Amino acid sequence: MQSNKKFCSLLLRSVMIPNKSFHLIKTNNMAKKILMIVGDFVEDYEVMVPFQALQIVGHQVHAVCPDKKAGQKVRTAIHDFEGDQTYSEKKGHDFALNATFDDINPSDYDALVIPGGRAPEYLRLNKNVLDLIRHFAKQNKPIAALCHGPQLLTAAGVVNGRKLSAYPAVGPEVTVAGGKYVNVGFEEAVTDGNLVTGPAWTAHVEWLRQFIKVLGTAVIQEEITDQLVV
Repeated sequence: MQSNKKFCSLLLRSVMIPNKSFHLIKTNNMAKKILMIVGDFVEDYEVMVPFQALQIVGHQVHAVCPDKKAGQKVRTAIHDFEGDQTYSEKKGHDFALNATFDDINPSDYDALVIPGGRAPEYLRLNKNVLDLIRHFAKQNKPIAALCHGPQLLTAAGVVNGRKLSAYPAVGPEVTVAGGKYVNVGFEEAVTDGNLVTGPAWTAHVEWLRQFIKVLGTAVIQEEITDQLVV
């Protein structure tokens, strides 16, 4: 990894773009180590997009699933909104795990991401998953949950007194668990301290923007003219 960074740095330093104005995007933070809990039929967009986006801004993301190892895959489902009374479901891409659930020590991680889809329905039956979530909540580490992801938060008993969004059908679960369900638009998200939640993948932009802020990551855009890229 270090040699790759050095190579990229040398390559970028060797590039000169004369008489051109462009924007350089960089971040000002130390990389965080983020854990993502997934399972079979996790929502396709809700696992793929944050897994990639958080790495783009410099963080390390480990995706794990109970009873599966690094290199194995989970199936995903595509949930869409096509005018029916509820979302439709189609087969999505397979998603490769890059860490092993049984090897995870939650103390090694700075933050937690919980995508939605159908996976939270059965993952909430796993005591080890719930204990892991309770660790992040008790330590006040950043937690981001989307769509049906808050089902894991309610099952873990960590939403009492907290404001959060979720897919509307999960709203009653939030209320019963003592949380305050916030019914926001499908492109909006809610932050309450260390907790960032949203109603569906349609909220990705705002959900990720707010989560990145909670992580302490500032994305800086600078205009560069007639300079070396460094």
